[in-house]
Parts: sequence; structure tokens; C-alpha cells
Amino acid sequence: MDLKRQEGGVKTAFWNGMPIKNDLMTLCKQLGKLGIWVRLHYVYPYPHVDDLIPLMADGTLLPYLDILLQHASPKILKAMKRPSSIDRTLERIKKWREICPDLTLRSTFIVGFPGETEEDFQLLLGFLKEAQLDRVGCFKFSPVEGTPATDMADQVPEDVKEERFHRFMQLQQEISANRLKQKIGKTLDVLVDEIDEEGIIAAPKQMPLKLMG
Repeated sequence: MDLKRQEGGVKTAFWNGMPIKNDLMTLCKQLGKLGIWVRLHYVYPYPHVDDLIPLMADGTLLPYLDILLQHASPKILKAMKRPSSIDRTLERIKKWREICPDLTLRSTFIVGFPGETEEDFQLLLGFLKEAQLDRVGCFKFSPVEGTPATDMADQVPEDVKEERFHRFMQLQQEISANRLKQKIGKTLDVLVDEIDEEGIIAAPKQMPLKLMG
């Protein structure tokens, strides 16, 4: 099913090429009734996401949220045409974890976007330290023909992008490792994918991560 967002979280959904009307909350509740594991991926940080967290806390949805944040500098976020209140984002993350303590958070970021200064990058690193996201992906900005960012002033040199990418990943690897250490000794529900002579391959419901044993 393909979903396209409209105002207020209402979706135009396409099933087998035919348009149907729905909203994300109703869709998630109905999927939760099927008795299957439902995990959300690539969710934009719109306000209605807050309403989904209780569904993760009560088991309707898996306690996993892959939410697209992309940066932490208000200046860069505005240039990207993304929500730019990073303090509000941190408040929301704190509230989400209060409602659903088992919540696993993943996001994706871009370094080297046109106009990104060292100060902007430090804001991003500071956000990572405070947000303590479980898993993170990072991409170096790459110009794409026909997009506004390609023609923006103050393009970041490739060597600077590379250096910032490695600093970003080094910090996040430490954060992710510490987050995983907090799960040591806990009992997790898993979905077994494969059993062979070498052991079991399974994924816990908190994250799409393969566990072998």
C-alpha cells in the first residue's frame, strides 16, 4: 500500500492502483488487529506521530520508530525545508520514551549540506549526544541535478564532508553500543527466521536486527 500525506495526517492511499481514503492512526489500529508484527519505517516527524506511541506501548505496533530528522541545526533544517525546532524534537523523544520505555529510535542524517559550517555540525553532534538514538544512518550530501540544493551557495568541499561523516559515525557507534549494552540480561520476544546446525537467526521486536545463537 502506498500512502501520500495530506494535512492533518490524512492519507490518500493506493491499493492495487486504486485510491482509498484513510488516516495513519486508523490504518495502524486495523493492522494491529491482524495479530502480526507491524513496524513503522521512514516516518516524517509530523505532530500526529505522537499519537502512535501509545499504540507501541500497548503492543498494537512494534516499539520501533524510524523517523527522518536529517539534521539538528535550525539553519540547515530550514534550508532543507524541514521542521527546525530541534528543542521540541528532544522534548518529544523524551516523552515518547516515558510512554514507551522499550521504544527503539532510528533516524537518518545528512552531513555536508550546502551552507553547513563547523558550528552547524557541532549542533548535530550535540543532538546525537542528547537524543541517544539507538540506530542511525548518515549520508554525505551529494548534488542531484534539478534539485534546489545543487545550485545553493557555499557548497561544502568533499574532504570536509568525508571528515564530518567519520566523526559523526564514530560518535554514533559509541552511542549505539552503549544502548545495546543496556539490553544485556533482558528477555526479549523475537521472531525466528531460520534454524540450522549452527544455531538460530532471530530478530527482536524492538528493532530489525538479526541475533545469532
